Amino acid sequence: MFNDFLSDEVNSKYKKRFRNNNVKRQNNTNLKHSNTVKKIRSNKFNDGFGLKNERFGSDYDLKRSFWGDTFKKSVMPKSNFIDNNLKRRYKKKTDKTKLKGINPTKFIKKASPIEEENYKPTLDFQNLDIVDQLKKNLSFKGFFTPTPIQDQVIPLIMQGRDVFGISDTGTGKTAAFLIPLIDKVARSQDQKVLILTPTRELAEQIDHQFFVLSRFMRIFSVVIVGGLSIYGQISKLKKSHNFVIGTPGRLKDLFNRGKLDLQSFQTIVIDEVDKMLEFGFLEDMKFIVSKLSTQRQMLLFSATSNKEVEEVIRRFSENYIKVSVKTGDTTNCVDQDVIWIESETAKMPALINFLDQHKDRGKILIFANTKIKVNKLEKELTDNGFEVSSLHGDKSQYLRKKALDEFRKGIKKVMVATNVAARGLDIHDISFVLNYDAPENFDDYVHRIGRTGRAGRLGKAFTFLVKQHRLK
Repeated sequence: MFNDFLSDEVNSKYKKRFRNNNVKRQNNTNLKHSNTVKKIRSNKFNDGFGLKNERFGSDYDLKRSFWGDTFKKSVMPKSNFIDNNLKRRYKKKTDKTKLKGINPTKFIKKASPIEEENYKPTLDFQNLDIVDQLKKNLSFKGFFTPTPIQDQVIPLIMQGRDVFGISDTGTGKTAAFLIPLIDKVARSQDQKVLILTPTRELAEQIDHQFFVLSRFMRIFSVVIVGGLSIYGQISKLKKSHNFVIGTPGRLKDLFNRGKLDLQSFQTIVIDEVDKMLEFGFLEDMKFIVSKLSTQRQMLLFSATSNKEVEEVIRRFSENYIKVSVKTGDTTNCVDQDVIWIESETAKMPALINFLDQHKDRGKILIFANTKIKVNKLEKELTDNGFEVSSLHGDKSQYLRKKALDEFRKGIKKVMVATNVAARGLDIHDISFVLNYDAPENFDDYVHRIGRTGRAGRLGKAFTFLVKQHRLK
């Protein structure tokens, strides 16, 4: 808290000033509104973090927390003359409605995997102008016919063009950039590729797919993410490698330590651009891109796009080609429905009943909105006899990897997770996605349900909603 950075003497000074001013305010209850607002707007101070906070008179202090993303109202005034517009500027981000404007009918949709079946690709991997070993690896992986995003993006990347690719989750975006880039490096070993991801799980997922596609080609990668020993990663960077896959924070840290030469990369891939912005990585992305060679190839991919995303893309590349093969708001291979419940207390019995009925029908991924809720669900379900793993941001990298491995191998067929599992989790045999908590926005919903119905398989997604949200 901000108080922790102030000496006892300064804290005492502020408390005394508050008491004195509180008395003055009580003796001047007829103070005009205009004078008060003028005083409010003119009384500013800097909190030491580079942010100017308004002090509402001398008795209203908004102090910033250590992490910089929330504010604590340390002193609440009783005055009715506070400018409401200024108060709203500091309203807590957590003050949201549960559905945040999502129409419940958007959680209901029948699967209709028709459009992709009708798509006729122009490419054939075996006839594509790539090195022979890469063709063998594609056959080993079971890749014979490209998906729409792969069919349209791969030729552009091979031509050296900057690309912004938009496609539904689970449609092969990762292979769309890995295939031409592995071929590029195979033909010229001095080429280096940097891949940015918003999460550790996605970085490791991309690295796993890279490993399969680059078998026997003597092309190596290094994963640079937080949560693991930085010294082990520094050691790996000293060895031969052409691909670096990582999260922005750790990459920036290694650059500042002089252990990562960003000038040596000729190609950069930014995956899940929309999630990067949501996680607040814009400044880190701008920093990393600014340190790259000006003669670079920019490849950016996202499952969703909006004005903010496209503004960032234009900042990074002036001559990019936009390729969009989205087929709708949500994946067509997922049956979506709502499970209506009477009240919040009825959620857990409804969840247990669902798991009892479907426990032999494949893997089930359950989403909750908070880490505390995930831990609570894991304990409740374990106490009721279910084998459950959990995943959220507070777990160490070792425990996160262990949870994913147990779920992927079927050792535990139920996983409870926050939105950290909504991206980069490529497990093809997830039968059900359950939104125990409704997502805060529709983009999160798209990525959550995208964990099922992958690679042309049919999946099912259910969202638990209290009946008071039912439209009348």
